[in-house]
Amino acid sequence: MTLKQDLVRDHAVLQENRQARRYFAKFETILSHLPRVAAEMEQSGRLTRLELDAVAAHLSGLNHTFRALSHKYLMTGRDTGVFLGSLTVDRSASGFPVLQELLSMASDAAQSVGHLQRIPDPDTLKEAMIAAIVGERRIPTDLQYAMSQRLYHDELLQGDMFWPRNDAQLRGAAGDPMRVSIDWSAWDGQRNLPVIWIMEAEDAGRRPLSADFARWERVQGHLMAQALPELKLLTVAKGFDDDFEDIHPKRLTRLTVGPMYSSAYTLQTEGLGEVMAAARAPAGQDWALAWTLETLVSERVLSQKAGWFSSVDKQVWSLPDLAAQDSGATRTERAAILPEPVFQALAETSPPGFAGVVKYVVGDGRLWRVG
Repeated sequence: MTLKQDLVRDHAVLQENRQARRYFAKFETILSHLPRVAAEMEQSGRLTRLELDAVAAHLSGLNHTFRALSHKYLMTGRDTGVFLGSLTVDRSASGFPVLQELLSMASDAAQSVGHLQRIPDPDTLKEAMIAAIVGERRIPTDLQYAMSQRLYHDELLQGDMFWPRNDAQLRGAAGDPMRVSIDWSAWDGQRNLPVIWIMEAEDAGRRPLSADFARWERVQGHLMAQALPELKLLTVAKGFDDDFEDIHPKRLTRLTVGPMYSSAYTLQTEGLGEVMAAARAPAGQDWALAWTLETLVSERVLSQKAGWFSSVDKQVWSLPDLAAQDSGATRTERAAILPEPVFQALAETSPPGFAGVVKYVVGDGRLWRVG
């Protein structure tokens, strides 16, 4: 693989067409497994039903983002007479595209209508390709590039993307008008990883939060400002509890998707180099994806005075041991999602650091949990 490496930030540019296509095919496979992993976590009590719905929505956006980028870079390395650009990935910290790729995509989305007005529809482009192949006896790389950009901007206009910042969304709990779920997400620019946040709360306002636009705008602004990876869940939950007297957070969850490890695209860490070498997995199965779920749960409510004649409810958060107190989360589950050949190599080599990691093994349409 031809890599143009940034020695300062350890990013790599995928400049060959075959390697770029394999990269996107790999992520298409990986992302296809994640909804089932999330569903298994809901069945085992690690996620609530509201959290599962929120995670599924953000994973759908992530899938559409990769699909759009695969169209954008479909002609990487092909001679079309113009420089097409190349996908930049973070090969040391994440295996995902760098934040700048998503920022560029967001800028492209703002101009998609204009692009689509200038590019013919797919059927017209296909007819022109056939005419070039049959009549002119040439490979129509220029038309193929136009088609890739047409598909790219079509995907952007459909929406449902994972953008650099994804504003908070409000979801209600069936049968409980006071119970709400708020989810938001962001692309962590330091680690180049997608991060999903979900907060379940009790809404004690005079009007439902969904109908109180002024209060909802304050909530959105507050939560989006807290979408920072370095903040502990406890810090975010306490700050929200202090700022909103009529919305009581009961559960806060943060899901970090990645890093992705693959011997073809990333520098191996934490003993995975040995595992990948031992696995000798076929193309499409030489990967592993980390998946970290942090959860903070309120264990009780403490009533505090707020003046001479009033009081407010404050949450007392469950931090059962020193590890929880240090992390600021009731529990943290580190997991790895991996194909069967990589799991077998992991079991045989037993590298240090994986004893407490839950393994979700995927293969042949199956999913099973180990640990």
